[in-house]
Amino acid sequence: MGTLVQRLAGELEVPVRLEWLNSSDGYGAVVREFDAYLQDLAQQGGYPDLIVVATDANCKGFNERPRELARPNVPITVIQAIPDPHIERWLLLDGEAFRDVVGRGCDAPDQKCERQRYKTLLINAIRDAGIMPILGGIEFAEDIVRRMNIERAMRSDNSLRRFISEIRQTFQQWQS
Repeated sequence: MGTLVQRLAGELEVPVRLEWLNSSDGYGAVVREFDAYLQDLAQQGGYPDLIVVATDANCKGFNERPRELARPNVPITVIQAIPDPHIERWLLLDGEAFRDVVGRGCDAPDQKCERQRYKTLLINAIRDAGIMPILGGIEFAEDIVRRMNIERAMRSDNSLRRFISEIRQTFQQWQS
């Protein structure tokens, strides 16, 4: 996600400095850590300019998940990056970028909600290129995002379009 945020900031010549907090153990942990982070910020009295909360929709849809993560009364912009249904689908949207990174293209996947579907598709696409994905393919994410045709990928996925549109809008407001 950081590479995508940096790329979009670079397109608009907006300087950004990213600090990442990572949560594991699923969606429940993301919610707990997000709330704890907001509480820490409130107690410290200082806020960053922007918070990006990222979690897969996990078949909840990109309308329900944002409602679950909404936190009213937060005095800064919070943008939600919610791949629907999973982040691995975003990495498969641009077959040309995929080919540039792993040596063989892939077809943009349809959108179905099946547990492990996109992880399996990503792993298989990388294996088809003759590479054994050590981390399930996610190790290629930064390079794929750097080469991705953002506009084409946005046309293929509503959740990606929503995230990119919100980030761009925020960065454009900062430029004003």
